[in-house]
Amino acid sequence: MSLSPREVFLRLVHGVADGDFDELPDLYGEVTDVRHPMATPESEPLTSRRALQEHFTVPPEARESLPKRQVRDVVVHETADPEVIVAEFAYEFTLPDETASKVPCVFVMRVRDGRIIESRDYIDPIRTHTARGNLDRLIASLRA
Repeated sequence: MSLSPREVFLRLVHGVADGDFDELPDLYGEVTDVRHPMATPESEPLTSRRALQEHFTVPPEARESLPKRQVRDVVVHETADPEVIVAEFAYEFTLPDETASKVPCVFVMRVRDGRIIESRDYIDPIRTHTARGNLDRLIASLRA
């Protein structure tokens, strides 16, 4: 039996928070349409599981420097379409100096046969870069 859209969403966000990046591409269909409409700088749609594998690739040496992340405030809204959910949640980042901050997110996902085939991931880029401690890098990319 396939996972429900809610179950797939929860595996995705907890996998991201736990750093299980190698497992995440398997949550997606071979053909996808994943977009990050608020990404700054802009990003291209991810249209295949292979593209998502590249998206989630984090070199082992970089994984050590990632801030700790937890999933908070999860609310999943079912829709009239059984394949589609709207999920509200926050990633709570904790930097090495123990500074914590929340980044609110909204994902609109279509899950078919237990795989994400379409998603719009709305994540505030300024709060994300601030929470990761790299706001200067965002500002430099905007100036370039």
